[in-house]
Amino acid sequence: MFPVERPRRLRQTEALRAMVRETHLAVDQLIYPLFVRPGQGVKHPVTSMPGVYQWSPDTLVEEVGRAREVGVNRFLLFGVPSHKDAVGSEAYDENGIVQVALRTLKRAYPDAVLIADLCLCEYTDHGHCGLIDPESQEVLNDPTLDLLARTAVVQAQAGADIVAPSDMMDGRVGAIRRALDGAGLNHTPILSYAVKYASAFYGPFREAAENAPQFGDRRSYQMDPANRREAAREAGLDVAEGADLLLVKPALPYLDVLADVAAASPVPVGAYQVSGEYAMIKAASLNGWLDEERTMMESLTAIRRAGAAFIVTYFAPEVGRRLRLG
Repeated sequence: MFPVERPRRLRQTEALRAMVRETHLAVDQLIYPLFVRPGQGVKHPVTSMPGVYQWSPDTLVEEVGRAREVGVNRFLLFGVPSHKDAVGSEAYDENGIVQVALRTLKRAYPDAVLIADLCLCEYTDHGHCGLIDPESQEVLNDPTLDLLARTAVVQAQAGADIVAPSDMMDGRVGAIRRALDGAGLNHTPILSYAVKYASAFYGPFREAAENAPQFGDRRSYQMDPANRREAAREAGLDVAEGADLLLVKPALPYLDVLADVAAASPVPVGAYQVSGEYAMIKAASLNGWLDEERTMMESLTAIRRAGAAFIVTYFAPEVGRRLRLG
């Protein structure tokens, strides 16, 4: 090792700090999550997430256009359907809201990267991520896989460049890969929410996606926040089944887990800066307790520093504007 007697010498000016900066945040590392619902002219605010809205397909096109103006060109779509039932049928309906949005956006912006969140929780009347045993009220793993695989095929056919299973059912990546390949969609990558914790930080998302469980919770299939080593096992299983990309969720409270998975994974690993992380920064800044821009940039830089190759963040357009301005 070579001792540096005066490390502050390289911190004196922004130009010097930038020259030796180890971690860089770029707009092409960002994925912008968006919520789409049926209708026309809809821009419905999510009260717990200032600046976040539910969009109809026509206004979604406008919002994506605005994001593209500041360099954001990767989008993760969540559906808020008009109809929900016990089997989440609108998730795999060819005319389901996400499929409509995918086709609409692909016509408008053929070069945009469109990622479809793949889960049943937004489409089931009980709010869980899989089918329910009517007697035990247990979430049924294997019967759910068929519906997830069916949904993946429909999403890819509608224009999804990537499908992103977020349900945390065992074996779902393999089932989805087989279904995509069988439908001649072997070119469609799978972004697996491989490491998804049963977190309190999802609270505002429940309003945005209108998917709160009607009974119980999701701790029987999402990961225990106390577990770290389990993340490597989950990630390894998904890679073995055919995942092309992995996601850790939430981000900032799990930087140790993110660093572990990113260091060991043979495929790119990203992180989701979830609704609660976003809402805390927004609320504190609106109260004058934090500088929003500095906190936003620092939190995202920390996620990159921990090993994220890409970040899903509601701040994506704001970061794009910040980076464009320099």
